Amino acid sequence: MLLESDGFEVVGEAATGEEGVDVALELRPDLVLLDVNLPDIDGFEVATRITADPKPPNVILTSSRDSTDFGPLVEKSGALGFVPKSELSGSALEELLP
Repeated sequence: MLLESDGFEVVGEAATGEEGVDVALELRPDLVLLDVNLPDIDGFEVATRITADPKPPNVILTSSRDSTDFGPLVEKSGALGFVPKSELSGSALEELLP
């Protein structure tokens, strides 16, 4: 609801990393907002798989933890960047988009 109120259209959701990969590649959204902590595989692996697609969506990672907890994992995953959940907003996402 937060992102929809900032003008984003939510076209899909996934509860697990594997499901997230499938949904992202099926729906082909412009942006995937991806939690780092997922029940099966972590968000870094999901981002790596999604961004390996020939026409990948933009991926932004999020977590309740601070980005300093993850070191270079964000950059290595192919994600555009990281936004802590406490700072999550449409404008924070737009700042990272190309």
